[in-house]
This record gives sequence, C-alpha cells and structure tokens, in this order.
Amino acid sequence: MHLDPMNTATYTATPCPPAIDHPAGAGDLASRLGRPDLSPRQLGAMGERYAADRLERAGYTILDRNWHSRYGELDVIAMTPDSVIVFVEVKTRRNARYGPPQEAVTARKRLALRRAGVQWLMERRIPHRGIRFDVIAITAPLNGTVSVNHIREAF
Repeated sequence: MHLDPMNTATYTATPCPPAIDHPAGAGDLASRLGRPDLSPRQLGAMGERYAADRLERAGYTILDRNWHSRYGELDVIAMTPDSVIVFVEVKTRRNARYGPPQEAVTARKRLALRRAGVQWLMERRIPHRGIRFDVIAITAPLNGTVSVNHIREAF
C-alpha cells in the first residue's frame, strides 16, 4: 500500500490513569491492549474500541461500529466536525513480524471496504460534505507501549 507521509499521524499512547484530557478508562484500555491473555479476536475488538475512543476525543462523532454487509465489515464509521464521513479500517497487531498492521489492508480488502461504504451510505442517507477511507494501525506489544498510526485518506 502506498502511503503519503503527509496524510499520516503517528503517536504513542502509554498506559496512564485517567486525566482531565482523557475520558475515564482511556488509560486502562491502553494498558489492557498489552495483556498477554487476549486472543487475536479480543485484541482486534479492543483495538477497535481504542481507535473509536481516540476518534471521539479528536472531535469525531461515531456513527456506527462493526457494520456488516455482503461485502464485509466496516470497523468504525465516523463523522468529522466538518461533516466528512470517514470509514475507518482498524488493524491491531502485537508486533511487526509480518510487516506493519496497515499492510494487511490489501487491494482486495480496499475494494470490499469501498463497496461496503457505498452500501452503508445508500442505506443511511446522512447529509455530509464528503467521504474518505482511513486506516488506524495499532501495535500493542505484550506489556509494552501502544503505538497508533492514523493514516488519513489511506485509499
């Protein structure tokens, strides 16, 4: 996947107690991502919750999560403060042994996400000013620091 460095935002989240700028439980969620007892399915679900939480704190409104269609699942559908609908594919991994998490969003997956996005838009008919597809790649090593790469307009 070709990624434009101008469209990426990489940040690191360290487990921390809730503070004024974090909703209750945000630090706890980051620390739970590093638990060794999580199955791959649990890790993925927790990564999606973490990504949705970060989007909300950035001013996005979450419109839908884990929406299923015949083309596949849309992890997070959100609206920016300026009314752009964002379809977010979340990829959570323990490490980069097989490449960074965003590399798992293949051409076939991107096509399925586009088709599912069109179906979601046709069913919802929500007024908006545009759409985009983002990828949020989360690396959560065991008992380590969570790293998040939000790739805007990934495809």
